[in-house]
Amino acid sequence: MLKARESMIGSLVTDALELAKAANGNSDAKSIAKVVLTSDSYRITALNRAREAALAYRIPLVNHVLRVAQTAVMGIEIGKDVTLGKGVYFVHSLGVVIGGDARIGDRVRFYGNNTVGTAKDNGYPVIEDDVWIGAGARILGPVRIGARSRIGANAVVLQDVPPDSVAVGIPARIFPRKDTDDVAL
Repeated sequence: MLKARESMIGSLVTDALELAKAANGNSDAKSIAKVVLTSDSYRITALNRAREAALAYRIPLVNHVLRVAQTAVMGIEIGKDVTLGKGVYFVHSLGVVIGGDARIGDRVRFYGNNTVGTAKDNGYPVIEDDVWIGAGARILGPVRIGARSRIGANAVVLQDVPPDSVAVGIPARIFPRKDTDDVAL
């Protein structure tokens, strides 16, 4: 039990560090404090870590109550089997839906009103590290979004996206990224 609590605290600290880097460009004490005290994104990830702990400890109803609170207060729906990586950054959380057993990598940015899920109940997306998902984008089905890729605003992604790519349009067309010098986001 102590090990799981330490794991949750470690995850919260790591999330604070990663979000401070993403939001402010550094992880000094002032940036971390600002993220922890003022960032909706940190509150979302903290609630999600509490939900994960409730599931791990098999505490009845807590996961459900926290999910409803997360949806009502933050405007975001994250399924109970979703895996969130470290420092996931919800730039705008309103209207974001992540369903099923989707896996979200480290430092993924959601720009708002996104759907990550399935339309045919045939599997859920895997989004690798350092991906940016533009406002209104939809990623549907058993697809893999490669590391450091960019999903354009309102794109509908129905196929795998290789690392260091850009996906735009409906359905999304995929192009190689030309600005890959910022891989350290």
